[in-house]
Amino acid sequence: MVDGDHATRMDRIYGGQRHIYDLTRKYYLFGRDRLIDGLDLHAGGTLLEIGCGTGRNLVRAARAWPGARLYGIDISAAMLTTARANVAAAGLSDRITLAQGDAAGFDAQALFGVMRFDRVMFSYTLSMIPPWREALEQGLAVTRDTGRLAVVDFGTQSGWPAIWRKPFLAWLAHFDVTPRADLAAEVSRIAASHDRKSETQKLWRDYSQIAWVA
Repeated sequence: MVDGDHATRMDRIYGGQRHIYDLTRKYYLFGRDRLIDGLDLHAGGTLLEIGCGTGRNLVRAARAWPGARLYGIDISAAMLTTARANVAAAGLSDRITLAQGDAAGFDAQALFGVMRFDRVMFSYTLSMIPPWREALEQGLAVTRDTGRLAVVDFGTQSGWPAIWRKPFLAWLAHFDVTPRADLAAEVSRIAASHDRKSETQKLWRDYSQIAWVA
């Protein structure tokens, strides 16, 4: 099931921006490539990106890990249109499969014919998903027992002066982006409830935060 209201809102926000999204976001969505480079995907391994947007991360991951099979879901039909075009332009349609889905509740088997993945990734998406805790739970649920869940997203800017922090957070809110102040605690809780280990780091004075569950 897809939350129609949220899908419509995302289409409204990114229907036009998707054409310049990758060009502009490279200047402030830091840590994405660091996350991708740390995936350690073996040949034949699988990666699911939840909230794949324009497909930029999946294309880069496919090139970084040439033996892997990649999948992506996004709630925005507009973003998926751009993602499919980008994947095709990169010549990767045979390795990257995309589908529309709700991060907090999707059937991976029905969408992709795959129940669980070696790696599951959230890249600057939890800050835009209203039921983000449920999305984290869902992400871990479709991660193999021997796999890893990876997250990178905005921090609360706690290490930055107020003259930066307040206008930057207000600007993010304009795009329905809310940094999750308790992301580290929630990642730790979810990991512990599934007998897994977790690690969360603040990057660049809490500009971003990166987390792993293994």
